Amino acid sequence: MTTDKKDIIREKMLEHQSEARIVRRIVFMISILLLLLIFIIGGGGYLYIQSALKPMDADNKENKKVEIPLGSSVTGIGETLEKNGIIKDAKVFKYYVKLKNEGGFMAGKYELSPSMDVPEIVSRLKTGKVLAEASFKITIPEGKQLKEIAAIMAKSTNQNETDVFNKLNDSEFIKQVMAKFPDLLTTEITNPAVKYPLEGYLYPATYPFYKPNPSIEEIVTAMLSKTQEVLADYSDQMSQKNLSVHQVLTMAALVEEEATAKTDRKTIASVFYNRMDKGMPLQTDPTVLYAQGKHKERVMYKDLEVDSPYNTYLHTGLPPGPIANAGKSSIEAALEPEKTDYYYFLATETGDVIFTKTLEEHNQEKEKYISSKK
Repeated sequence: MTTDKKDIIREKMLEHQSEARIVRRIVFMISILLLLLIFIIGGGGYLYIQSALKPMDADNKENKKVEIPLGSSVTGIGETLEKNGIIKDAKVFKYYVKLKNEGGFMAGKYELSPSMDVPEIVSRLKTGKVLAEASFKITIPEGKQLKEIAAIMAKSTNQNETDVFNKLNDSEFIKQVMAKFPDLLTTEITNPAVKYPLEGYLYPATYPFYKPNPSIEEIVTAMLSKTQEVLADYSDQMSQKNLSVHQVLTMAALVEEEATAKTDRKTIASVFYNRMDKGMPLQTDPTVLYAQGKHKERVMYKDLEVDSPYNTYLHTGLPPGPIANAGKSSIEAALEPEKTDYYYFLATETGDVIFTKTLEEHNQEKEKYISSKK
């Protein structure tokens, strides 16, 4: 009887062991199948992406006319290209552009072929190899203020200068462009102390237009798109330094207005930051002239008394907003100032800029180069 019980127990143990082996085999097979599935999906995805980057039809050399409208996003461009049979997948195009940090795509009418791969198409869109010549171009130089930009736009489009300037400051128009560029145009531009909301935001560049009468909104959209594109390269730096777009453009404008062809913008920026760290007023003449709405070669002592939040002789810190547009070198100076112990600088008649550490040194240089010349 005891022997029978032992045999039964042995048989059950053997049965359990057999079942366990079967379970392990099943688990092993499922694991292998899952790994194969992951490999197939991953490999398939990789192959699909590689295929989507290749020409839509390598043998089709036919050129198709494709128009990229002003202010088109990368997503919009990809969808346009896919719709016209130039690329295989708009999403792959978008992620390729993001991954490669490409940008600077130019609006216009292009001749593109299904035989082009994505890198070649991106290159064409960046260099602006368009089908048609631009109807006209608008060039906005560095250091221009909104009133001057409005005059350039009005002249280029045969419109009234006052009407253009008023449009650029119209509250409804400002709301529209803010909605279109929410990351660029924040509520900082609607601060009541800000003189003109779009001041400093219209990037200095040459803008081609492919129809004879673009609207003010189309022109401004192109300019704001360019500003957003340029600043995108510095988003990490702005975040690290805890600076908003508005603050960067405001500082960059001060550097732009004070800089000469012979000076280092980053050193000028260092002076401004050093003074701010010490709680000293920036005391930069261009802000006084901006507050007065004047252009003068020399600021007089009476000018320094103008009652305005832009007067950096009366108020510490940055002015409420930019006082002009700034180019890339001034933007970089605002984000990457030199490390110096300068607190003063002085521009001479020859365009040289002399930097000094103390007020005494500054006054000595001023007597040498300015006062003695009067």
